[in-house]
Amino acid sequence: MKRPIVGFFSTSPPRIDRAVNPNRFATLFFWSILSIFLANSVFAQPAIEQIRVWPSPQSTRVVFDLSGPVAHTLFQLSNPERVVIDLPATELNFDLNTLNFSATPMNAIRSGTRDDGGLRLVVDLSDAARPKSFSLEPNESYGYRLVLDLETDNAPVVRTIEEVASENRDIIIAIDAGHGGEDPGASGPNNLREKNVVMGIARQMQQFIDSTPGYQALMVRDGDYYIALRERAEIARQNRADIFISIHADAFDQPQANGASVYALSDRGATSERASYLAQKENRADLIGGVGDLSLRDKDDLLASVLLDLSMTATLDSSLRLGAAIVPQMGQVTRMHKNQVEQASFMVLKSPDLPSLLIETGFISNPQEARNLANPTFQANMAQAIFNGVRSYFERFPPDGTLLASIGSSEPQSYVIQPGDTLSEIAEQFGVSSSNLMQHNSLNSSVIRVGQTLRIPAS
Repeated sequence: MKRPIVGFFSTSPPRIDRAVNPNRFATLFFWSILSIFLANSVFAQPAIEQIRVWPSPQSTRVVFDLSGPVAHTLFQLSNPERVVIDLPATELNFDLNTLNFSATPMNAIRSGTRDDGGLRLVVDLSDAARPKSFSLEPNESYGYRLVLDLETDNAPVVRTIEEVASENRDIIIAIDAGHGGEDPGASGPNNLREKNVVMGIARQMQQFIDSTPGYQALMVRDGDYYIALRERAEIARQNRADIFISIHADAFDQPQANGASVYALSDRGATSERASYLAQKENRADLIGGVGDLSLRDKDDLLASVLLDLSMTATLDSSLRLGAAIVPQMGQVTRMHKNQVEQASFMVLKSPDLPSLLIETGFISNPQEARNLANPTFQANMAQAIFNGVRSYFERFPPDGTLLASIGSSEPQSYVIQPGDTLSEIAEQFGVSSSNLMQHNSLNSSVIRVGQTLRIPAS
């Protein structure tokens, strides 16, 4: 008897002769499962489920959330300006009319079907932009994604040397609210996101700084968008900031982890960064900044190495002293993970000429600290504590040409003891006698401890 031929895509199981194969039901079950699998493999298509737009001053990021991995091709057309993305065998399950294109170089996103059945997206541009696209694997927050970056020629605001070299200038404090836009950072209870918490603290700190004579805040990120790590410090350098402070909220897989931390760059990170800068010196015009930029481009390798070593050593020393002034102030607001400045190779701290700190304001993964971090009052107290430490540092080390350097502090000075300090050196620095300093602080001896705050008497 002839048997029907079962093709690869057939959904009909073969006839089974009961006398030949007693496992008839098991065989039927196998073919049923195989048929369902083959049908899903042939007909299932990935889909665009959501589109998110993140504008920033110099670029716009468009994120396509996908139900599965999708290959794509991208090309650009002119007259009029537009970007085209082709995605084979992909569905669009999102209403393009709901997108908001304000503050972006885009006018619209249109869709169509290609001759081969694939999906074509056309991004209409109001201005010329440089497109770049890439795919991302799923993470703890999102699934598969296709990312389109549109870079524009909007130049960032840059302060000239003349602007910051004027007498009685403000001290410029660069505040970097970590993460942003497509990068939410760590997550806490009730959908609490790190990027929102740190922006709240940064905004509060901005208000305290700008309301204090002699100080001016520079917001590195001034909205909900992402900036690459190296670009953050570069924005501060271009605007001639005196210090750079990056604000974050920590996370750990154990909810018991708690405490805030202050980080400066590690020695190992400084060493690797020195090598990187020297390797790229021909492409960098002002590796050692400040009011009078010093270029390494025209220096031989030995001199460039010596100059960069001196700059990075001084910068790291200033960073540690700045952090030592901030730690005890933060300790009055929250528990500190360590009562000293820690060091790590954070990419955002690797500027050779800009004193920089990364501040973890608490563990967003800890339920109690998450409640604090979400509280505007706590955010304000944390911002005030950080700024109090900054002011304490600059009262001792006011930059040349600043208002603070010309008039001195209008309030009683204080100083936080740092590693290696002695009472006599502190007294000499502030122009007072050791005995007067001891008497003013009710000290019975010249023994001091790291983290201790001394009140400085008027000289």
